[in-house]
Amino acid sequence: MSDDDRGDDRVRAHVYVSGRVQGVFYRATTRDTARERGVDGWVRNLDDGRVEAVFEGPRDAVEGMVEWCHTGSPSAVVEGVDAEYEDPEGVTGFTVRR
Repeated sequence: MSDDDRGDDRVRAHVYVSGRVQGVFYRATTRDTARERGVDGWVRNLDDGRVEAVFEGPRDAVEGMVEWCHTGSPSAVVEGVDAEYEDPEGVTGFTVRR
């Protein structure tokens, strides 16, 4: 078994997305995409109009979700994505937070 199979390559990205990302199904599409890719975490709207998300999982899958955020849902107009990598916290599943 390689290190990747044991979860040693698990990473966490804390992401803030700006632009027209609220009211355009950004959170629901993020949740569905993360679940399809086997990424854990959560997503929520912020009062300032941005969307905040946390992705945890294999490095390739998490980096793929960060890249996906630059496009997001079909109706979104993403202006910026700020991602900071942190130590994983063991989040399981993917939820939309209110």
